[in-house]
Amino acid sequence: MSRAEAVRAANALGERWVWQIDPGKGTVLMPAGVWPLLGLLAPAGSSPVRSELAQALGVPVTVAAERARDLLGLLGDIPAVRSALGVWSDDRLRLSPEWLSSVPADLVGRLTGDSGRDRVLLDTWAAEQTDGQIDSMPVEVEPDTRLVLAAALTVRTEWIKPFTDYGAFRQDGSDGWGRAVHYMTRATSLLDRAALLEASTGPVTELRVLGYGDISVHLLLGEPDAAPGDVLSAGIGVLSQRHRRTGADRLPVGVAAPGMTIEAVRRYEPEDRLHVNVPKFTVDADHDLIARRELFGLRTLATRSETEDRLPGLSDGRPPLFLNSARQKATASFSARGFRAASMTAMGAAAGGAGGSPRPPYLQRFVHLSFGRPFGFLAVHRLSGLVLAAGWVTEPDRGEDPWGFGAEEREEWEEWEESEQD
Repeated sequence: MSRAEAVRAANALGERWVWQIDPGKGTVLMPAGVWPLLGLLAPAGSSPVRSELAQALGVPVTVAAERARDLLGLLGDIPAVRSALGVWSDDRLRLSPEWLSSVPADLVGRLTGDSGRDRVLLDTWAAEQTDGQIDSMPVEVEPDTRLVLAAALTVRTEWIKPFTDYGAFRQDGSDGWGRAVHYMTRATSLLDRAALLEASTGPVTELRVLGYGDISVHLLLGEPDAAPGDVLSAGIGVLSQRHRRTGADRLPVGVAAPGMTIEAVRRYEPEDRLHVNVPKFTVDADHDLIARRELFGLRTLATRSETEDRLPGLSDGRPPLFLNSARQKATASFSARGFRAASMTAMGAAAGGAGGSPRPPYLQRFVHLSFGRPFGFLAVHRLSGLVLAAGWVTEPDRGEDPWGFGAEEREEWEEWEESEQD
């Protein structure tokens, strides 16, 4: 149950975070990389810091570090996930043995005080732990930096059933991207992979793409005017059964959900069919957690003080510490073969200071689903329901022309199309 509590709390933080996504900009965030760091720092905080972090974490401070270790343990058990925790401290900082023993760090290192050397040290660790997907540590390293606490998290899975990659397609009027987009497609008889989510903020269509290593990616499409928070919170809420999910196999013919149509068609095969079109995409983000200090419980912890130690349980209090940097860099890619995501979250503490064929015999259900406008995604651990990554796609990949046209040929084709319209 302790792991389940940690999953619920981390997902709740992620759900609050997605409400702050800018609808006009693609992004990715990984709450499972932030929550454990906050949980490990919480018991070391001053009274105001502990209170604020408890509210952000959604668990009492007395169990925050234990739940953080539970979540890190769960991440370590997921086949498609790689996670690592690193702690680096300055020689001028005497870390509390009690606090350090509570941190399940994969690496405990030393900072030299030389910003250039320390930057190389931290960047190298970040690149190694994320297989090069994140090439630098997002935390600021300054001469007065006394402590760096960082969590690396990577997700890598291949689809159980890959997509067919068709490359770039021109806008055909039903597509809302406004340009050629690199689409992938696939068909299946498993209609319940697509579903309608009934949330208070409006209907959301969900497509679940299953990968190896216990990972699924849920693609989420709302109404054209739906905000990212509306769409992504619906997908997270379904994981805790707060919203109703009705599979396409149980939706009546003629019902229209965002991006999805359900029809009855004559076919020669006796199976129903789900046909999906999904854009290939890559999104990157750099999040300043202190800029959202209320969300992450950092209002007091990130406030400089020359007299009050914000983390008295971390060291002997000389000099007083505060959080001067807290950031997450993240990336996610969705392709025909699989999904990859990585994040590096770091916190730094500083000192104050057809034709004539016979009629098909089977009347079957045909479901068509296309992601033809900005949409959300969740990377989810199937067994626990933990949200590993959440994001919003506004700029899918352009890809290559499926007919192999060069730039001059494309220009000639477009000129011909315009002349024909005239």
